[in-house]
Amino acid sequence: MNKKERALFIEKKLSELFPNPKAPLNHKNAFTLLIAVLLSAQTTDKRVNIVTKELFKAADNPEDMFKLGEEKVYDFIKTCGLAPKKARAIVETSKILVDKYNSKVPKELSLLEELPGVGHKTASVVVSEFFKKPAFPVDTHIHRLAQRWGLTNGKSVKQTEEDLKAVFDEMSWRNLHLQIIFYGRTFCTARGCDGTVCFMCKSLYPNRKRKIKTLKA
Repeated sequence: MNKKERALFIEKKLSELFPNPKAPLNHKNAFTLLIAVLLSAQTTDKRVNIVTKELFKAADNPEDMFKLGEEKVYDFIKTCGLAPKKARAIVETSKILVDKYNSKVPKELSLLEELPGVGHKTASVVVSEFFKKPAFPVDTHIHRLAQRWGLTNGKSVKQTEEDLKAVFDEMSWRNLHLQIIFYGRTFCTARGCDGTVCFMCKSLYPNRKRKIKTLKA
């Protein structure tokens, strides 16, 4: 199979496995999604959903979050990785949203990326999931699988994102972002598959003999 054929096969199989993928992070509005995704760095989605259940009861909008202050926000999220840094970013971002954007989360990717603690991936998730704008967020799962599946050379996350956007139609980007993550967690984990074990890897490369060493994000 060439790259386009692999992409069509991948999209078909992922749609069969995960036909209606739902965002794994609980949220009720654009702001809570932004904060949840910000928290998810180096933390499991399960852990994020646990801490945000109580955090969002206390503050589900920028004004209330800013009023909580860094210390109280930290108390809610302290079991997450990088909690001190994230607490500071959450409060700073909330203040900017209040002061600069009338407490609204901007829809533009570039404006989101300017917020403290909000990188390109986080911004991409928000515009894709909440604002329904074409974006293809690439996390470690996607970066790894795209290499195993011959869709990118893995030189950088940015390059992987560009390669995936080039081979898949933008109407499928949102679903594929989630479907690849779910597949990676379920069938093609970092230690569970080396490019020769799971269904997708074996189907795409039936004659592959050597293990695939993927480049980190």
